[in-house]
Amino acid sequence: MKKSTSAARSNPVANDPEVVAFRAQFDERSPLDAIVRTGAQQMLQAAIDAEVAGFLHAHTDRRDEKGKRLVVRNGYHPKRELLTGAGRLEVRQPRVRDNTADKEGRVTFSPSVLPPYLRRSKTIDDLIPWLYLKGISTGDFQEALQSLLGEDTKGVSANVVVRLKEKWGREYDEWNRRDLHGKEYVYLWADGIHANVRLEDEANQRQWMLVLMGATPDGRKELVAVVDGFRESKQSWYELLIDLKQRGLAAAPKVAVGDGALGFWAALREVFGETCEQRCWFHKTGNVLNRVPKSIRGKAKSDLHEIWRAETREDAHKAFDAFLEKYAAKYPEACQCLKQDRDVLLTFDDFPAEHWKHLRTTNPIESTFATIRLRHRRTKGCGTRRASLTMMFKLAKSAEKKWRRLDGPERILFLLEGKKFVNGELQETAA
Repeated sequence: MKKSTSAARSNPVANDPEVVAFRAQFDERSPLDAIVRTGAQQMLQAAIDAEVAGFLHAHTDRRDEKGKRLVVRNGYHPKRELLTGAGRLEVRQPRVRDNTADKEGRVTFSPSVLPPYLRRSKTIDDLIPWLYLKGISTGDFQEALQSLLGEDTKGVSANVVVRLKEKWGREYDEWNRRDLHGKEYVYLWADGIHANVRLEDEANQRQWMLVLMGATPDGRKELVAVVDGFRESKQSWYELLIDLKQRGLAAAPKVAVGDGALGFWAALREVFGETCEQRCWFHKTGNVLNRVPKSIRGKAKSDLHEIWRAETREDAHKAFDAFLEKYAAKYPEACQCLKQDRDVLLTFDDFPAEHWKHLRTTNPIESTFATIRLRHRRTKGCGTRRASLTMMFKLAKSAEKKWRRLDGPERILFLLEGKKFVNGELQETAA
């Protein structure tokens, strides 16, 4: 009992709710678990056998001059063990031989459910970066996976994790050089993400991760870019935007959303001058409330909500004026902070009402990268720019699968056709 308690205290994620919930699926193993594992192994083997049977049938017309089949089964490859969510499974892949005389014309068999050299299922490969981001060090993966998937879990040593991190780095490099010809992003969200990690040298202490997320013409959100730079630096954002343009992103986004403090805006005006600007209400609200006493922040926040919740631009301006009149005398700095971005805080009014909640903030980026901050808080060793970029990329690509599609995606077509929206409503043109 003492041993398990001590282990739980030394494990940085032992009490994490997500880990507890995930582990609950595998705790209290019983004969039922063995049945599930056996059943999974039998089903996997049956799927492979069925696939090889289909392959042989598809090439049944390959015969020699005597009518004998040229593509035939030839025993089995050595047994392979796979690490899966159901535990460790052992399978045998049938060997297929093509006796065609012309070696270049021979066919080979590789089951789709069992790619060459596969040792872990995709679920496990997704679990490893998730655990790493949760704070598990490379040396503790074996123990962590045994806790989750069973005592017989092997093959995920520190060296394996190191190699995986190197692989993620190569994936990031390839993704960061991808061709963008033919791509178009109707909306763009920009933010600078700072991670409290001790980097290699003093010059890198102020370094941020510059993140861009975009909405495609079908309303789906995609990760556009993750690079390192300086949040307030126009040059960093300019280099990022120019790189996207040089790789083929020719069409300017209709709207860009971001915090007013970013050097992004000056760069955007030079690279995509026709893009409309929308300041993030989440950041602006925080900036304004930081300039008023805590005792009135609740009331001031409610008054700010009246502005961006207004149904029309006219009503928004009335609520805007009411806020300034109410607080200007006592809290001029707060009012100046709000007033300086008046027009670009209400840009969303000129776009479909279904998209307003997506356009008012950069929260999709903020929520996605909250986990990376958690990882850095739990990591006590020195970090590197490369490791931070790689983790940002892997986390975002994993989260991308669950990013919510824009409401009313069909409204994007009207924007691309140049149709006008007023107060979120499509304006019908006269015949």
